[in-house]
Amino acid sequence: MYRGFKGKFIGWGIGSLLLGLIGGGLLGALTNMYLGGAVTIALIAAGLFLTFQRQKNGLHEKTRNKGITIHSVHLKNTYANPSKDSI
Repeated sequence: MYRGFKGKFIGWGIGSLLLGLIGGGLLGALTNMYLGGAVTIALIAAGLFLTFQRQKNGLHEKTRNKGITIHSVHLKNTYANPSKDSI
């Protein structure tokens, strides 16, 4: 656990930081430094928020079905008779 992130979401958090820095840095280098800084902050905040929201679903993002699930069981009602020769 690192700063609230667990498991694979630590990598997701690092990835969102890197994506924000690279995206904002490129935009700042190509257009305006202040616009690039604002985009960097926005991308990092959005990425970390998305990561926190995805982490709430669990480490493996399980589907949560509401209601009752009935699994059918196909069992045979016949039993094998032991042979008298094996005794």
